[in-house]
Amino acid sequence: MANGLAMVTGASTGIGFELATLAAKDGYDLIVVADEPLINAAADDFRQFGGEVEAVEADLSAIDGVDRLLAAASGRQIDILVANAGIGTGGPFLDQEVASWRHTIDTNITGTVYLIQKVLGDMVRRGQGRLLVTGSIAGYIPGSFNAVYNASKAFMDNFAEALRNEIKETKGVTLTTLMPGATDTEFFARADMLDTQLGQDKNKADPAKVAADGWEAMKAGKGHIVSGLANKAQVAAAGVVPQSVLAEMHRKQAEPGSGDA
Repeated sequence: MANGLAMVTGASTGIGFELATLAAKDGYDLIVVADEPLINAAADDFRQFGGEVEAVEADLSAIDGVDRLLAAASGRQIDILVANAGIGTGGPFLDQEVASWRHTIDTNITGTVYLIQKVLGDMVRRGQGRLLVTGSIAGYIPGSFNAVYNASKAFMDNFAEALRNEIKETKGVTLTTLMPGATDTEFFARADMLDTQLGQDKNKADPAKVAADGWEAMKAGKGHIVSGLANKAQVAAAGVVPQSVLAEMHRKQAEPGSGDA
């Protein structure tokens, strides 16, 4: 029997790399994508588990980049979509170039929503498939000094919840949202946040553990999973603590230079 096919975005490093590894270990062929050449080295790692692996270097902030990813499937059925790609830029929003914050929105929201519409639509039509979306507990917190990223995750957390409800009558198709907190990935270096408390925190989650939480929740057909006990408590608190207080708390963790205090 032929292997199933899993498509994983943002698979060159971090949580995406670990999720693609789990898919490969479970016997899936892979299409993996990232916007950097490192995706080719990652693909070599995934091939050790015996499945076919195709690496695509594409900018998923652009519709044509998503189309190029979809074309890599060559018409083959996508059994699992892991919509994991995401970027952010730290620092004061008013100091950011338009191209920078727009790239975050187009990657985290526009390209991801377009990809989901295409792949999930096929899943619903045939009544089979699994979708795992990497959201974040950041979506519950006004992200002072990381405002666009947190807002983009609020969109994705909300969007996934609504979409799950829309397809709830479709048997055989599941949508799971993985919501981690601060995780030990390249995100903070790429977001220019290494001088912040968040960037310097030594207690960030292990991306392999976060990925395992999400993968197991997806296989079990769960609607969502908050990875980590502390993060579960933070999400619960976000429902009762005033937004202004949450924004001030985030400021203390994400303001440039806060890590040196």
